Amino acid sequence: MTGAPTILIADDDTAIRTVLHQALSRAGYEVRTTGNATTLWRWVSDGEGNLVITDVIMPDGNGLDLIPRMRKIRPNLRIICMSAQNTLLTAVKATQRGAFEYLPKPFDLKEILSVVKRALETPLDGEGGVGTPDDDDDEKLPLIGRSAAMQNIYRTLARLMNTDLTVMIAGESGTGKELVARALHDFGPRRDGPFIAINMAAIPKDLIESELFGHEKGAFTGATARGMGRFEQAEGGTLFLDEIGDMPLDTQTRLLRVLQEGEYTTVGGRTPIRANVRIVAATHRDLGQMIRQGQFREDLYYRLNVVPIRLPPLRERSEDIPELVRHFLNQVAGEGLPIKVIDGPAMERLTVHRWSGNVRELENLVRRLAALYSQETLGLDVIEAELSGGAPIPTETQPSESEGLSQSVERHLKDYFDAHGGDLPNPGLYERVLKEIERPLIKLTLDATRGNQIKAATVLGLNRNTLRKKIKLLDIPVVRGGS
Repeated sequence: MTGAPTILIADDDTAIRTVLHQALSRAGYEVRTTGNATTLWRWVSDGEGNLVITDVIMPDGNGLDLIPRMRKIRPNLRIICMSAQNTLLTAVKATQRGAFEYLPKPFDLKEILSVVKRALETPLDGEGGVGTPDDDDDEKLPLIGRSAAMQNIYRTLARLMNTDLTVMIAGESGTGKELVARALHDFGPRRDGPFIAINMAAIPKDLIESELFGHEKGAFTGATARGMGRFEQAEGGTLFLDEIGDMPLDTQTRLLRVLQEGEYTTVGGRTPIRANVRIVAATHRDLGQMIRQGQFREDLYYRLNVVPIRLPPLRERSEDIPELVRHFLNQVAGEGLPIKVIDGPAMERLTVHRWSGNVRELENLVRRLAALYSQETLGLDVIEAELSGGAPIPTETQPSESEGLSQSVERHLKDYFDAHGGDLPNPGLYERVLKEIERPLIKLTLDATRGNQIKAATVLGLNRNTLRKKIKLLDIPVVRGGS
């Protein structure tokens, strides 16, 4: 075909078709647009177009289902898939069915133009991937979220699914590093093999080599039989090395040999064993700084860091919090805990909270809410109490009219201790109980004084500066207009 490349666009949204038509035409391409899958299939069948941009959901068909059919009759046709269903499964399906690129909606026009240029200049090789997941249930997906940060993760993972490349996952504790490793395994060519995880920080240093590589009988005191290591257990599958920054230097040297030579020996053994595993490593540490301090081998770092993936902390993807909360609520309901609903103001409070423990902390909170509160709909008061540092366990017992503050506090604390038994939470209960009383006291005083901080400080018997500090420390909303 001579002249400018022809781009075929299929999307049932007229506005999207118009925007793409204008942008691509200005870039010098010939453009044809349609709002249905039938017309797109006819164009492709007739040999038209050099590149296809297709939506996933259309009135008469699914763009994902159309991709392998188009690739079968036109193996060299480049296909870009767009979708507002911005999940990992969509990205994986698009890639494994043969799409050149997957782009989430809303998209950036500059990125579209860049991807189109790259697609037209890059030859395709073969018929897609190793297979496509059948499960359309997003509830079973390992990763949740539709933020821009997560879309970048999905697209990277989709590109890696058909490879055996070593991957290094960096991210704070609780961001879901093992979930990413699981996704690479479950949707990849080794998914029929085992997934074996080992946390370097959880194993005594003198046992790490035995845990990784196994040992022979008599190799050390207590080795009364041959022990199988994680490399052997992961044969044909994936080995996830979590907290790789906690691996001792001598073990790093042995691991480097495995990555270089593809073989290892057991502790006390002499016969090399071929390693047939995919390595995925993860850390929350700054390995660059550890290298400068002589605590991590630079050559091992480059062997592991073939494909780096950085997982964003929850504070960088706060728009995902409502979806994560609903996912966890559905999950715990499926496990037999009561069905709960978080109301609007409460959900907004969860969204603006700074989650130092990331997704893991959020999940733990949701489980606690489902297990400990009797009401079906949970409001702002419950969330505020929980986020302030550990609310007393709610009770259906109503206080008597003559019950004083001291008796009320004692009743709540008794319920709290009865509920936890000997399994009490982390230290700091004294400070948390004070906050439980101090926050509503200051908030109600400010409400009563219509936000007048001078008057509120007088009522409370506090210095005005002290009150301001407590308002900030306890995150108490300030009514504007009060002095």
